[in-house]
Amino acid sequence: MEITCQDSSWARGYVTHVSLTRGVGWGLIGGLAGTMVMDLVLMLALPVAGLPALTCFSIVGKTVASFFSMQGIEMTGGVLLGVFTHYLIGPAAGAIFGAAVTQVKVLRPDTLKKSIILAVLYVQILSQPILASTPILLKMTATTTLLWYGGSFLMHTVLGLVLGVIMSQGLHSGNESKHRLLGTQ
Repeated sequence: MEITCQDSSWARGYVTHVSLTRGVGWGLIGGLAGTMVMDLVLMLALPVAGLPALTCFSIVGKTVASFFSMQGIEMTGGVLLGVFTHYLIGPAAGAIFGAAVTQVKVLRPDTLKKSIILAVLYVQILSQPILASTPILLKMTATTTLLWYGGSFLMHTVLGLVLGVIMSQGLHSGNESKHRLLGTQ
């Protein structure tokens, strides 16, 4: 008797159950990888646009320093603080996404497409308060603010794409292992 799984959720690629730990882990990896890819694209694109490769890190660092200055905490802004902030927020955002998609049934990424769409939307929505603080705290002009939002939209889309792909692959790899263990593949 041959066992088939045509009618099972595994055959359709659905993620039936994934532990919170696994989701957070893949989210951390996806957030870190997405941040790295986003930053690599930025550091290649900014010089083409005639700007220093580390411009984004500098802006992020100045924004964070300005925010803390308002709280009475003086710190030096700049590239190092920007890098630290980027690599703190990216993986943390990925971990939160991983937790959400494993714990909220309607968010479970049954397909690669759904995983990417959810991740891109999540990153874009989550980043809005952070992005809004930069033009306010740094007193950017209208033109600079539009460039900031346009570039940030593109770069956060890259982050979301990478996060979505890694989450989808990571969560589905667990289901493939279950298939092999149960002899249903």
